[in-house]
Amino acid sequence: FICKPSDRNPSAPLMMGELWTEAGLPDGVWNVLNGDKIAVDGLLMHSDVPAISFVGSTVIGEYVYQTGTAQNKRVQAFCGAKNHMVVMPDADMDQAVDALMGAGYGSAGERCMAISVAVPVGKSTADELVKRLKPKVQALKVGPYNDMEADMGPVITSQAKDRIEKLIAKGEDEGAELIVDGRKVSLQGYENGFFLNGSLFDRVTTDMDLYKQEIFGPVLSIARAQDFDTAVEIVNGHEYGNGVAVFTQSGDVARSFSKQVDVGMIGVNVPIPVPMAFHHFGGSKRSKFGDTQMHGPQSIHFFTKLKTVSARWPSGIEGGAQFTMPTNR
Repeated sequence: FICKPSDRNPSAPLMMGELWTEAGLPDGVWNVLNGDKIAVDGLLMHSDVPAISFVGSTVIGEYVYQTGTAQNKRVQAFCGAKNHMVVMPDADMDQAVDALMGAGYGSAGERCMAISVAVPVGKSTADELVKRLKPKVQALKVGPYNDMEADMGPVITSQAKDRIEKLIAKGEDEGAELIVDGRKVSLQGYENGFFLNGSLFDRVTTDMDLYKQEIFGPVLSIARAQDFDTAVEIVNGHEYGNGVAVFTQSGDVARSFSKQVDVGMIGVNVPIPVPMAFHHFGGSKRSKFGDTQMHGPQSIHFFTKLKTVSARWPSGIEGGAQFTMPTNR
């Protein structure tokens, strides 16, 4: 296996390699190749690389998929996301709010399964959700790696911070209601750090860039739906289909929702629907390129080749030659 990390976080795989070595893994089984596009293209074009599994942005994932398959390689690419959480009127609001806080702002929103859009059904549900979320978002604490009381750390780069701030400003310009503004953060001793606090938008519509783009930061948008069917339309209308959740106490609603949404991973009262590794993981639409998921039996099939061996051990020639298929006796 060759691990080609993102050039934004090259060190962790090297540490993994050291741990594998300490555990006794033979040299050459786990290899780390750091680099930029030149390294990526080298792997995509190399004749000794039969299969490629990718996780990253949709733009790069599509390039990896198209380039790799053009070289007759097996490719799976897991890409961008804009995960929604539908909150039905009968949902346990305490659970829904806590779930949104953790799923929306955990890891500063920089994870592919983060919930970035809440879809409350009905005006009263939306008003109550915003009312409860606002003080909790305002109370979020950001801090450096060694602050054990911090809820979030910094975002990964200054470029990421700038991009998130620009999308927040764009959201205001587009007419979304900024309930909590997390851009004004200054930590003593870390004035040049890439820190952002949580931001919360209400009345976000599907035609806004704030809604369309994967922000990959601590920003939660409220996109109100008048009824269940509208909520499903909102979910299905987005180009990404990685994960989605619905919070409800109705089994009928949960089943209808699960059948109707075009999303790869669905959570019922589970905000981040990531299953155990022996189940499949992967999205749909432009969140995935390729016909297999990661993890589970499909992952084993992706990284292996199937062989079929037909054998018999006759004691002698019986009945002469056979001229029809199959000749298995």
